Amino acid sequence: MEAISNRIKHARLMRGLSLQSLSDKMDNKVSKQALHKYEKGTVEPDLDMVQDIAEALELKPDYFYREVSVEIKEIAFRKLASLSKKEQNRIIETARDYLSRYLELEQIIGKQPSVKNPLEGFNISGKKDVEKAAQKLREVWKLGTDPLYNVLELLEDHGIKVIELEGDVSIDGFSTWVNDSIPVIGLNSMKRKSLDRYRFTVLHELAHLLLNLEEFPENEQEKLCHYFAGAMLLPLSAIENELGLKRKKVSLEELKAIKKQYGISMQAVVYRLKELSIISGATFSNFFQFMAKNGYKQDESGLAVYNGEEEALRFDQLLGHALAEQFITVSKAAALKNQRITRFRKEFLLG
Repeated sequence: MEAISNRIKHARLMRGLSLQSLSDKMDNKVSKQALHKYEKGTVEPDLDMVQDIAEALELKPDYFYREVSVEIKEIAFRKLASLSKKEQNRIIETARDYLSRYLELEQIIGKQPSVKNPLEGFNISGKKDVEKAAQKLREVWKLGTDPLYNVLELLEDHGIKVIELEGDVSIDGFSTWVNDSIPVIGLNSMKRKSLDRYRFTVLHELAHLLLNLEEFPENEQEKLCHYFAGAMLLPLSAIENELGLKRKKVSLEELKAIKKQYGISMQAVVYRLKELSIISGATFSNFFQFMAKNGYKQDESGLAVYNGEEEALRFDQLLGHALAEQFITVSKAAALKNQRITRFRKEFLLG
């Protein structure tokens, strides 16, 4: 069991509070200094104090006594520059809370998938190797060259935990390893309105997890992860079938059709065509000038929309299984779902 001192600190950071702010929220029933001692573990709060802290942080007291601990490796956020330390901590601790509930649920029903990196040992020296890595992953996962439907479900099927959190608009996603063995991808649910870009972010983060890019500078790592995402969403063989391997120009109608079928943005398609030398630099530039001039660079939905489904459902499926087989009570299920029992009954149970 994780020490209660750590739980108190994690919960406070998850709510974005300083020690003084938490003390104020508790009407100064406990001082900032006393809270600091609780978090350091030099003093242990009694049950009444734990109840008061839980109430102030809008948590159930059992949060502080969970059996499963979650050690999160350093997280690399995309577009981190404008993100405050407070917001980083809030996201990390929210992820930790969700993962501890997820891992506890897996433990209860005995479904703890072991994850093997199918690209472990794959040498990456540049974009050509990344292309090959994407091809290999499609082969190992038996995806063929068809469009990928529900990328979130695909990753969950292969043991990767997917977390959707509300975050600062400057964040797209993050990836990390938990307890040294569990790959995790976090996504900003605020970005869901553009599903094609959302899918791209998921696969960009997958590249961070699976590819060995440590020898590359950070900006080059980002480019290679972008390349991997494009190659996963739109394989070279699919490009050959849809467009051919040498074009002077590509029509908007062709790009719209590819976006709708493959769930990749038109801009990402054109980037990919340029990187593969299928179109010229002039054609590439003309396209992006058109997009900027007509206000489509930030939002392509006026031209075409991808209407696929992206749902990470495994947690709820496991929870339903645990309830149906009576591994857990309704009260425990509500706690794992992080909901009040009345709301849980209304949203999750039949009848």
